[in-house]
Amino acid sequence: MRYPPSLNAHSPKQLRPAIAWIAIITFILLTLLCVVARLGMVLNLLFPAGALVVAALLYVRYPLMYVSFTWWLWFLAAWVRRLADFYGAGWTDPSPILLAPLLATMISAITFLRCIRHPTVGLPFLLCIASVAYGFLVGMLLNSPQTVLLSFVGWSAPVFFGFHLFTHWQHYPHYRQTLQRTFLWGVVVMGGYGIVQYLFAPPWDQFWLAQALIHDGFNSAGVPEPLGIRVFSTLNAPQPFAGIMMAGVLLMLTTTSKLQPLAATLGAIAILLSLARSAWIGLIVGLLVLIPSLKSSLQIRLIGGLLALLLLIVPIVQIEPFASTILPRVQGLSNTQDVSIQDRTTGYQQLLGEAFSDITGRGLGFSLENNSIGSRDSGILSLWFSLGWLGSLPYLTGICLLLLSLFQTPVSRFDLFASAARAIAVGTFLQIGLNIITAGQLAMVLWAFLGIGMAARQYHTYHQRLQQNSPQQNTLPGLLSASAYHQN
Repeated sequence: MRYPPSLNAHSPKQLRPAIAWIAIITFILLTLLCVVARLGMVLNLLFPAGALVVAALLYVRYPLMYVSFTWWLWFLAAWVRRLADFYGAGWTDPSPILLAPLLATMISAITFLRCIRHPTVGLPFLLCIASVAYGFLVGMLLNSPQTVLLSFVGWSAPVFFGFHLFTHWQHYPHYRQTLQRTFLWGVVVMGGYGIVQYLFAPPWDQFWLAQALIHDGFNSAGVPEPLGIRVFSTLNAPQPFAGIMMAGVLLMLTTTSKLQPLAATLGAIAILLSLARSAWIGLIVGLLVLIPSLKSSLQIRLIGGLLALLLLIVPIVQIEPFASTILPRVQGLSNTQDVSIQDRTTGYQQLLGEAFSDITGRGLGFSLENNSIGSRDSGILSLWFSLGWLGSLPYLTGICLLLLSLFQTPVSRFDLFASAARAIAVGTFLQIGLNIITAGQLAMVLWAFLGIGMAARQYHTYHQRLQQNSPQQNTLPGLLSASAYHQN
């Protein structure tokens, strides 16, 4: 796979960071004003429009802040939706507010379009985008155009975002720091709120759960009362929340920060309270991928951090009000008679043959309906029914090529973040049999860490070759200047 030069190899036009922060703070204040003034209907339109404007500004002038801002939209948009519904708008479904993270992420498609003239650049990403485009064309023939368009954005935006991170490989250290900082505070906020949500059940969460049950039959997040909620924190379902927290906890184990112990503890408790066993399995798989890939000194450091975290977590989950919720779910991991496992097994038996016999697929926008398995309970079935063999094979080929590339480089032995990115990507991808990983929050986790993992690979490979060819030249002049990405 040929690698392009960074699209921001030279310092972008300078603009005082204050202007970017003014835009972000104004956006936040307007959101708070609508909530306090009970203008939920106004917020339904203001939030996605404002998010798009701010994201566009940051994309053009402050690429690091764009990445962080986009992630915060994914972290908080569903929570803002619940506030808007509770404070004035009433139950609104579908909610325009949920478009905000998709619109902000979709801006990164500009990066892809600027590189499309290099057909060999990022070939795995191109394969996946081509597959999604194929599903879009089939869907337009068979399904509702509005649903197809929303599905296309949901499937393609995470791929574009991952490609965007990959093309900025020359500034990998800056993007690494940005993602570490974003997820550090994200885990603190989402993990802390998740625990509060479980213990006290804020009224906007109770309202949304009750309405979702009435209108959509959504009952997988527990009951709207204290100690009855299956934690989904600031997101809109336990599985997406747990998927993001899985990534966050793995990153916290590789981060050196004063907040790291607090973040890791809050994140671990919250992911347990989500009762999302697929994310638990993904976390275990991620650790199994992460630890052996490191050199011995880093292994000792990581294992020490993991043991310290366990010493904090184990006593907490064995006392009430946590024990009665978490421990039965943990015991269910080894129980083949578990209702959820049996339902998924039945659903696969009924639908897998039908899915694998579909050559062309039914296009994006197709909704799986089955009494045993939910529409979001299987990434494999969703992929095959949507894209068929013609679209699924190149899509999976693209992902496998990226994962293979990440395992073909030794740089992860001394770069903890690169190792964690690879582990997160593997842990997320292996949930494909239990969750949708092609759209939504889980897709963002998968593609963002595939992209930054590939950026790390290219960055370290380039500098190793540079040092071999010019032992006295240890830096890349002009390309890694902090002033080019001045954020503070």
